[in-house]
Amino acid sequence: MAAATITAAAAVSVSARSPATTNAETATFHRYGQLTKSSHFYRIKTQLKPYPSLCGRRPNRTAHGPSSLRLIASAVSAGGNPSVPFALDDADKPRDECGVVGIIGDPDAAKLCSLALHALQHRGQEGAGIVCSDGTTLRSATGLGLVSEVFHDPRTLAPLKGDSAIGHVRYSTAGAASALANVQPFLAGYRFGKLAVAHNGNLVNYRRLRFDLESRGSIFNTSSDTEVILHLIATSSSRPLLSRVVEACESIEGAYSLVFLTENKLFAVRDPHGFRPLVMGRRRRTGAIVFASETCALDLINAEFEREVNPGEVLVVDGQDMSITSACLMPEKPRKACVFEHVYFALPNSVVFGHPVHASRYSFGAALARESPVPGADFVIPVPDSGFFAALGFAEASGIPFQQGLIRSHYVGRTFIEPDKEGRNLAVKLKLAPVRTILEGKSVVVVDDSIVRGTTSSKIVNLIKTAGGAREVHMRIASPPIVGSCYYGVDTPRSEELISNRMNVEGVRQEIGCDSLAFLSLDSLRGAFADESHMFCDACFTGNYPVPPTEQEAVKLTEV
Repeated sequence: MAAATITAAAAVSVSARSPATTNAETATFHRYGQLTKSSHFYRIKTQLKPYPSLCGRRPNRTAHGPSSLRLIASAVSAGGNPSVPFALDDADKPRDECGVVGIIGDPDAAKLCSLALHALQHRGQEGAGIVCSDGTTLRSATGLGLVSEVFHDPRTLAPLKGDSAIGHVRYSTAGAASALANVQPFLAGYRFGKLAVAHNGNLVNYRRLRFDLESRGSIFNTSSDTEVILHLIATSSSRPLLSRVVEACESIEGAYSLVFLTENKLFAVRDPHGFRPLVMGRRRRTGAIVFASETCALDLINAEFEREVNPGEVLVVDGQDMSITSACLMPEKPRKACVFEHVYFALPNSVVFGHPVHASRYSFGAALARESPVPGADFVIPVPDSGFFAALGFAEASGIPFQQGLIRSHYVGRTFIEPDKEGRNLAVKLKLAPVRTILEGKSVVVVDDSIVRGTTSSKIVNLIKTAGGAREVHMRIASPPIVGSCYYGVDTPRSEELISNRMNVEGVRQEIGCDSLAFLSLDSLRGAFADESHMFCDACFTGNYPVPPTEQEAVKLTEV
């Protein structure tokens, strides 16, 4: 098919297995080569993989009228823990607030989605959900707790029939944010049908957008910033749905990796800065298209990685002919991927932003050994599990033997510890056990990924010295000091709660009680990514925010 020149308000690429179409909107593209809309039009280009992102200028449009959006209660109220559990794991670490999955073109979409969510469990432990489509109906199942708790009963997944699905795991703090109503994916009905969405990120202009929408009559059902996106789509006067999604996403600011599901289409969207990861793969057996927050989810369900969803890109997969459409959000912005994905969030077997996570962490540890050596130390030990590869890099670069001096319990319950100071003290003792026969009388280098409040670090130092019997404890942190809160989808304390924002390195050392303390320098962190270092957001280490929140928005948002 001849390709028209791309010259319009937004550029769209359509990749199809055949020129035949079964969708009225796509048929308009093929039949006329353009889509007339408010005196503006799209011109198209038809091609096969690899579906490059094609960008152009598009007109500004204004939403009209109040939203008639209504969130639909889950067709299946899944199991799980009805209480708000306190995760013992990493009580004093930043928490990535969610992970998303999208699958289309496989008859076992819901089952595969649940398996992929297992792989992303580290990105959120307090709620999980799946929305599935059979081509005519969207059905939902959500619940509080781990994926294994929400979907432990096969009867929960049984109603979720169809060949397309999206899924979500989330983390939130205690209180209203952990209500079942806030568990995604959200499934909503509006004038053009039903739409489901799952979101990883945080919108810095959420409060202003919500105020504007409510002043025009929109009614919100949750405390989540994600619901704003659904209202923006519902109030848009644009057609088709791709235009409404693009228009909505160009109104929001901050970090977002999104998957949307309709009866027969799957959308994947990433914000123009590319703060949060989102990758695309294809199942080898069925050819199904898969989107996920990390490549580890693709690996688990035998999907082969194809590429990242580019920053500012909107990908649409049509379930009827598996055509793939690519559009671009405007205006283009500098890439600012979250560097903390490599410091802590992502699993080490994932490839994130084009770099293997385990290799990044190893290089952080090796650089730390060169910058801040510990002459005369007997062993290097990691704080499990996230400190493992950094400790290995430190040990090999320094020549100091590597040992597992702390053993982590993976079988500690999650529901009986309250999220207060006493609970956090007990949590450290429950999850970490020192190996006294390794530590007793020794000088040890303890490598961890980061220090946030300092409370957990002080307990680890005390544990190694008292229960472990170590003679000296030298803390080495494989990232720079955290001095600023994150507003892009990471749950971090307020700046005044961050110990490195209140104290210098010596003050932190005295507070946590170790014999020496050193952090990885910002230059070495950036050096691990060479000429791509400018493409990473390191605002938590520098305070330089690519999308500055306004003074009102700077109040920490805890919802996703």
